[in-house]
Amino acid sequence: MSEQAYLQKLATLQQAVWPSGHASEPQYPLGQRPLTHYLRHWARSTPDKPAVRFYGHDLSYAELDDLSDRFAALLLQRGVQAGDRVAVYMPNCPHMHIVFYGILKAGAVHCPVSPMAMPMELAYQLKDSGSRVIVCFDQLLPVVRQVAEECQLQLLISTSLSELCPAEPPFAAPDLLRAPKLPISDSLDLLPALAATQPRSDLPEPALEAIAALNYTGGTTGLPKGCVHTHGDMLYTCASFLPAALGLDSERVSLNFMPEFWIAGENAGLLFPVFGGTTLVLLARWDALAFMGAVQHYRVQHSGLLVDSAAEILDHPQRDAFDLSSLEVTSCVSFIKKLTPEYRRRWRELTGCTLFETSFGMTETHTCDTFTAGLQADDFDLKSAPTFVGLPVPGTEFKVCDFDSGELLPLGSEGELCVRSPSLFKGYWNKPEASAEALRDGWLHTGDSGVITEQGFIRYLGRRKEMLKVNGMSVFPSELEAMLGQHPAILASAVIGRPDKRRGELPVAFVIAKPGSGLTVDSLTDWCRQAMAVYKLPQVRLVESLPMTATGKVKKNELKEWI
Repeated sequence: MSEQAYLQKLATLQQAVWPSGHASEPQYPLGQRPLTHYLRHWARSTPDKPAVRFYGHDLSYAELDDLSDRFAALLLQRGVQAGDRVAVYMPNCPHMHIVFYGILKAGAVHCPVSPMAMPMELAYQLKDSGSRVIVCFDQLLPVVRQVAEECQLQLLISTSLSELCPAEPPFAAPDLLRAPKLPISDSLDLLPALAATQPRSDLPEPALEAIAALNYTGGTTGLPKGCVHTHGDMLYTCASFLPAALGLDSERVSLNFMPEFWIAGENAGLLFPVFGGTTLVLLARWDALAFMGAVQHYRVQHSGLLVDSAAEILDHPQRDAFDLSSLEVTSCVSFIKKLTPEYRRRWRELTGCTLFETSFGMTETHTCDTFTAGLQADDFDLKSAPTFVGLPVPGTEFKVCDFDSGELLPLGSEGELCVRSPSLFKGYWNKPEASAEALRDGWLHTGDSGVITEQGFIRYLGRRKEMLKVNGMSVFPSELEAMLGQHPAILASAVIGRPDKRRGELPVAFVIAKPGSGLTVDSLTDWCRQAMAVYKLPQVRLVESLPMTATGKVKKNELKEWI
């Protein structure tokens, strides 16, 4: 079958199972214009509406637009030119929203860095991106100072979260909000500098094809690579995912705690609210008490969570002291803990709404490539084969190819997941060979194993390099992790392989048991024998914790050292 015929057949199958009431085409409420245009629109039409609500501090749409205009003017005054990279080294805070939109308005390139990055990691990203300007949380100044000279930083801007912290926050606030402001000596103080800068009326609207961000991959092995994303990539991500997965409602109040340096947090916190003109309740970091307090205080209607976060709330001793009834839409991400019918049932009993998987995606595609919303009737999504990630968002296409030959494989076959999307990155920054390997004929060859079912649904099986060969049979760690996630006594698991002379490889499952569960290696091994084909049976190791990246993924390279 030709690729065109394959894709036409797949589109027909997917339309037949498309959930009713979910948009099947991208929607652009204010036209195909950059998100800076959307921000200006909301600032003019709803100037007093809160854009960001942060532990009792409000930033209106008019203020966000004005302050980001001033930051753009400040950058231009300081010699930043179109295309220059600006590093942002901050936790979640309103300042980050001001800086983000100011960078875009100046025609510069947003380069977020994890606020957990240590000096070597920060230096690598500054050198790789060529950033000469950095905006940082003042508590991170000591780290920046260690690398400033070797990275040839020309402008250092810092700010304190304590400047926005009310004397009595309406719910639990983290210590970083209360940290006293550090003395400013070798950096520019952001908020006073903005107050002293006049906004410019001659800022041109960015072109959709212009580079907007370098989003660094958060992989668990190897050095991160900068994914080149444009203003158009950001816009399409909003226009395809929001209408299909969450719906457009400008009156919605959403909450985000996922780190906004991470592309999933960038989407949820920085992009989606401005695209839809909604109000964002922002948390600096995850905290169960703060989440419940913020939902109750602000009457939050939508939030994305990790399954781990939802589990912590469900088991929290103060859970019943909070009113979470305002929640209407709650999506989740299964990294360590996996979504199960039991978690869904308990969450619905607590909140009245259904917990569902958010999406599958990669930094290279701006991450929202599929959706599962609308596929929860009778737990259809959870009763499907493990690693079900739903349907492609409107405008995005998938195919499954042979890893070696690149030939199309029939539906139902395991092979390499390839994706083509309007938000596909334009290459890895300064890495032409890696770009050419990943991008071929307009398709991203993900290096991931997957299946497209005969109904047109996508299954993600994991990285090919993680696939194990046990007696010649393919075993995917992600599938075993999903199956282990169904065990009621397991909090989290991670599966890797180790060499085995007799069978080639052997799966090893590192498992965190629920406290007081009494789970033993023998009892879990017996359970696995009942749940899995014999060749998939893992060697079980009970552990107290797992090594994690800043974005909540397991560092499987470190687990290999544990073996």
